[in-house]
Amino acid sequence: MKLAKLIAWLGLLAMTTVLIYGFIVGDFFAEGSQLASMPWGIVSLVDLYTGFTLFSAWIIYREKSLPVALLWTIAMLVLGFFAGSLYALINLYTSQGDWRTFWMGKHA
Repeated sequence: MKLAKLIAWLGLLAMTTVLIYGFIVGDFFAEGSQLASMPWGIVSLVDLYTGFTLFSAWIIYREKSLPVALLWTIAMLVLGFFAGSLYALINLYTSQGDWRTFWMGKHA
């Protein structure tokens, strides 16, 4: 579980860094429209949102509260794997070393 926590921490740190960079240096709407106008940009967005959907399905499955699960899902769609890394990190700590609880949540 230590390795999983390390990976989640690194993901959170990386996402925090690139989100700050993007918001300070980039132009979300201008660059987003350029990305959406390119075939590989579209492929990348579909790939990204497929991952968000699968990760969000796991969140919805394991959470006790549907409103909490929906808030995490919205966070995933807006903040990407910053939210995913944070969600995994929180649940790695709260599962207290039990992989079954980590993966299955309320179903464990």
